[in-house]
Amino acid sequence: MVGERADAETIARLRRELRLDDPLPVRFGHYAAGVLRGDLGRSYITDRRISDDIRERFPKTLELAAAAMLFATVLGIGLGVLSARWPGGWTDRLALGAAYLGVSYPVYWVALLLILLFAVQLRWLPPSGYGGWQYLLLPALALGMRSIAFLARVTRSAMLEALGSDYVRSARAKGAAEWAVVGRHALRNAMIPVITVLGLDFGSYLTGSILTETVFSWPGIGRYVVNAIARRDLPAIQGTVLFLSFVFVLVNLLADIAYAKADPRISYE
Repeated sequence: MVGERADAETIARLRRELRLDDPLPVRFGHYAAGVLRGDLGRSYITDRRISDDIRERFPKTLELAAAAMLFATVLGIGLGVLSARWPGGWTDRLALGAAYLGVSYPVYWVALLLILLFAVQLRWLPPSGYGGWQYLLLPALALGMRSIAFLARVTRSAMLEALGSDYVRSARAKGAAEWAVVGRHALRNAMIPVITVLGLDFGSYLTGSILTETVFSWPGIGRYVVNAIARRDLPAIQGTVLFLSFVFVLVNLLADIAYAKADPRISYE
């Protein structure tokens, strides 16, 4: 912080300002009191408040996570329902093959392939940066690719179990339309494991999109953490990790609450 040629007096003054001379319990108590007030400290590099940096960058990460979750939900659940509706058919084999590939490929490799195809070869979309919806498509698709594959497999398994249940056979015996049997009866009762995956994946999007944001130069929390690590900005690292841990817990709590909406038999007292 003071440079390579700072004198001893400058270093001692900075240590006093940062409270580095205090005993460890005192330093921890001071930091914990600041966290309770919403103060996560100041950056060693920019001297900005960590909470201000998070407030500026987290909406961009939330935007990317929401777009990736939209891709994953629509495509993943759609593929899973089609596979379960015609098990063993060509749609089932195609969806399962795509799911296995999607789970196997690392996100940074998928991101580079998307940039090579859509930005370099076809020139349809920008390769990186932040702006309109054109800048959002490639990183959101790269980030959501694994969830698309995983959701397709989970939805297929849950739907196969639901479609073979007694209430589905009763609905068909009563003459209900096939779309109503699949969508209203089977899919709704198959949503519990799907909601679990959605909650975990969305939490990981908000807290772990470091590779995607780095590859696409997306100015979110993930890239902020990478820059902080590269510059050894310890307050920025620990403040961001603490905030993202809270976000992950909160998202999974909301997923647990959503169980009661999907299944009326579940209640929380």
